[in-house]
Amino acid sequence: MLNRALSSTGRRLGSAWIGLLLGAALANPLAAANAPGAACSTCHDQGQKLEKSAHAGLPCDTCHESHEKYPHPAGIAKPVCASCHQGQAGDYALGVHGEARKKGNAGAPDCALCHGSAHELLAPRSEAFRAAVPDTCGMCHNDVAAQYRASVHGQALARGVTQAPLCTDCHGEHRILKHTNEASPVNAAHIRDTCGSCHGDVRLTRKFGLPSDRLVSFDSSYHGLAAKAGSQTVANCASCHGVHDILPSSDPKSTINPRNLPKTCGQCHPGAGTRFAISQVHLTEGNAESAALRWVRQFYLLVIPVTIGLMLLHNGGDWVRKLIDRRFSVRRDNLGARNFSEHGELRMLPFERVQHAVLAISFLMLVWTGFALKYPDQWWARPLLSMEGTYPMRSLIHRIAAGVFMAVTLTHLVSLIVSRKLREHWKEMLPTTNDPREALSNFAYNLGLGWEPPGRSSHSYVEKAEYWAVVWGAVIMIATGLLLWANNLVLKLLPKSWLDVATSVHFYEAVLATLAIVVWHFYPVIFDPDVYPLNTAFLTGITVRKQERSRNREATAAGDD
Repeated sequence: MLNRALSSTGRRLGSAWIGLLLGAALANPLAAANAPGAACSTCHDQGQKLEKSAHAGLPCDTCHESHEKYPHPAGIAKPVCASCHQGQAGDYALGVHGEARKKGNAGAPDCALCHGSAHELLAPRSEAFRAAVPDTCGMCHNDVAAQYRASVHGQALARGVTQAPLCTDCHGEHRILKHTNEASPVNAAHIRDTCGSCHGDVRLTRKFGLPSDRLVSFDSSYHGLAAKAGSQTVANCASCHGVHDILPSSDPKSTINPRNLPKTCGQCHPGAGTRFAISQVHLTEGNAESAALRWVRQFYLLVIPVTIGLMLLHNGGDWVRKLIDRRFSVRRDNLGARNFSEHGELRMLPFERVQHAVLAISFLMLVWTGFALKYPDQWWARPLLSMEGTYPMRSLIHRIAAGVFMAVTLTHLVSLIVSRKLREHWKEMLPTTNDPREALSNFAYNLGLGWEPPGRSSHSYVEKAEYWAVVWGAVIMIATGLLLWANNLVLKLLPKSWLDVATSVHFYEAVLATLAIVVWHFYPVIFDPDVYPLNTAFLTGITVRKQERSRNREATAAGDD
């Protein structure tokens, strides 16, 4: 009986609560459902639109205050996007659109103009939203949007390629800055990275069949290296390909169409391509490079390691031999018995020492400033490039050093003609029939063949090889350097391939010359145990190296024969 009474009472209480809830629903329709959005939809159609928007799933009270009160209180402020999207709002305030609004331009784009109604906006990453971006920006930038639609990027988007670059991919989304602003992604300093986000992406280039070497070839060119060093005036991707009206090279209206290249390149190089057609611009190693460039590269990649390797073997063997002779051999006890000259030999006349000093300083400056262009990220290059964005200090120093180098080279030639004393001293550098025998015997001895050192003449194959290497290197470096210096004239009168070859030869010859100085020249001046820590002949004219009189006479006599 008690259970039946309790059950009857529960049923009556439940019915009463259901009646109260139904009455409340009739009095306030917003409480008719568990989901706030569903309740709002009984009066507002925004709830149905919200289901398809990027805000789907958010309860109404996320943006609307006091929405649960019915009727809704008057004067409630409209929701502000910044209350949830603070980061985007901050970026917008710093962009050109936000700045325009701050200055009182009520027509400047705001969130609603670009994204649409908060109840209907599309997800920014959706295909529909991306496809609509050019039209959205075109509401204000109609001419630019028209150029974009006709470009390769706009045509790709029209074909349904949603990964094609859009306005927001290049300019940014909320923090859109003027191209003159250094922080803008379309500033000259950042164009390479902006374009490279697609053209340097291996997956994208493979997917859409784009050339995968464009970013690499640009980086290795003078334009790319100068841009990396901080130059603000050197040509970048947009300088040649255009900005919004980028067209394929096959299009007659394209700025990179072969017929239009003289005009495009002529913006920086007046007269370029007026006599010879401008050849391939993006150069990379391999099948894409010309035959001449391939020959140059292969030649130096063989000559440099072989030459420097032989130098290392020769000097390394000499150093080891002398180490053994002084430290571990009983022969060192008899060194005092040898017939050494009491004084060092005269090696350089006063005028020659001046020439040597000027040559050394100009060479070191050329090496420093030249390799700073090729490797701008290295710590030793940074002091030169600290002002590159505003003033090309590196290139100025390089050209001054080149002028000094050419002047001292010409001075050396003239001095040999006008001065008999210098000419007679210089004759010691002329090759003789004894040089090959002397070089081979000393090389063999340094490699461990034989027990007695064969000896060297006063000005041996070591000094002669170095002198004539300097002559050869000077001719090559001056010739190619002048071509690069007068690049506008060369592009006007000669094929562009001449500059390409000159650039390659200039770099590889600089590498060879620098390594040769370090390995071949610095050894007898610094590291040779006979002169260590320094042969001061370049300062005093007298070498600190002692010569054996008898051996010196024998070597000289053999050379005369």
